[in-house]
Amino acid sequence: MVFGKIFTKIKEGLTKTRDMFAGVLDLFRLRGKVDRKFLEELERRLYLADVGGTATTAIVDRVRQAFQDKEIDGNVETFVRQQLRELLTDPSEGIRYAESGPTVVMIAGVNGAGKTTSIAKLVNRLQKDGKKVLIAACDTFRAAAVEQLTVWAERLGAEIVKNPTASDAASVAHDACEKARAKEFDVVIVDTAGRLHTQVNLMRELEKIHRVVGKVIPNAPHEILLVLDATTGQNAITQAEMFCKSVKCTGIILTKLDGTAKGGAIFAIKQKLGLPVKYIGVGEKIDDLELFDPESFVQALFE
Repeated sequence: MVFGKIFTKIKEGLTKTRDMFAGVLDLFRLRGKVDRKFLEELERRLYLADVGGTATTAIVDRVRQAFQDKEIDGNVETFVRQQLRELLTDPSEGIRYAESGPTVVMIAGVNGAGKTTSIAKLVNRLQKDGKKVLIAACDTFRAAAVEQLTVWAERLGAEIVKNPTASDAASVAHDACEKARAKEFDVVIVDTAGRLHTQVNLMRELEKIHRVVGKVIPNAPHEILLVLDATTGQNAITQAEMFCKSVKCTGIILTKLDGTAKGGAIFAIKQKLGLPVKYIGVGEKIDDLELFDPESFVQALFE
């Protein structure tokens, strides 16, 4: 029953993206053979669904090898679905917790990607899993960012460590990690300044926070999750590549899937970056952050 509710939520959140994939689905209802014309049309419709060049080429090539000159039937659709699932499949699910002591999760991304809201949703999920969570408000460049996180922390009943605006972000992270160790918190969520990937000074600050938390808690940060806005489609890849040059991102939170027809970009992002998509945002409510499941995602696209 729970899975059913989650699947329904994902399906509803992917309505606009699913409309784009309807064109792919219609292609499998045609009569005829898998010939050059069919393959060209499959390629075109996958592009329109924002799947991206690399992933599209791989899928079309595999369909050609498996079904060249065979009749178009349900087997072709099943095969394409399987290829899409395999493009997204990754052994990593959710947060990898530290073997002992607090688990430190850094959150990175540009302003407007949904970073603050995603942190609140993640804290909510972790609390429901029984975790004691501490928030570190390290976006000290924007007073509004600290204020927003403080409001969310109060709503969720979570503790927050913060310093005056314009203070050193790494020192906030340091203090939060020290408190987490002393007070036996399970997870520390470290917010970072929303930055453009071209802002060198802010990218260096990200590196500094990374170093500082590692000195306080061994092997920290244990996760560095990059928040990407699904509505930017393929442009999200450029952002991600630049962030990954500064810190070793371990996964992606893909937000705003409910507001875009570009959700197919998830295939291109996974192919290009090789990073697991750990969570997806499928709505504006506090519970609208779901663990990413390739099976449910692809099934929802073709419903």
